[in-house]
Amino acid sequence: MKEDIIKITEDFVKDIHKHDSSGHDFAHIDRVRKLALYIGEHEGADLFIVEMAALLHDTVDEKLFNEQSAWKRLDHFYTTNGLSDTQKAQINHILCYMSFKGGANEGKLKSLEGFVVQDADRIDALGAIGIARTFMFAGKFGEAMYDPEIQPREDLSNYRTPSTAINHFYEKLFKLIHLMNTETGRQIAQSRNDYMKQFIDTFLQEWYGEKL
Repeated sequence: MKEDIIKITEDFVKDIHKHDSSGHDFAHIDRVRKLALYIGEHEGADLFIVEMAALLHDTVDEKLFNEQSAWKRLDHFYTTNGLSDTQKAQINHILCYMSFKGGANEGKLKSLEGFVVQDADRIDALGAIGIARTFMFAGKFGEAMYDPEIQPREDLSNYRTPSTAINHFYEKLFKLIHLMNTETGRQIAQSRNDYMKQFIDTFLQEWYGEKL
């Protein structure tokens, strides 16, 4: 039964994200799923809730969809496919509070499964994949690659205002290593964080003509 629901959910999510060009496509979803299952297994989480939340985590993302319509679509999916009220509540708690949102959601997640999926999603924002996704997202929304005149924002309460791809590393990505919930997630994130720092150093050297 659970295997059937997972397959139906996978098809549902593939259809929703089939035209995505912002770095939130099904390839991202699937990487997060695999990372979450790995972390969840090592941390002793409920793997069904972990996998469902990982698959669904971007279906209600307000930067991608109208939030009210997205939640209505998801609730209809739950009802159609027979998820229990307990399962819906567990998954929805994760979907509500796992997003960074300028740091506004920190401390609101309460479940181990939520910690696991949040770590997995954050890990996919790091390393080589994270670098590629950052520039993909910036291009999608018309943000500059880099502009020395635009400084990284200290206050992210208005985190949807335009910035630059390079600023995103300072405003969010370099902070994620310190926000990992699980030891397993922290171990995976460390090497990816180190790789990004090396990339930024090289990028800035090339930008300013210091590395010819």
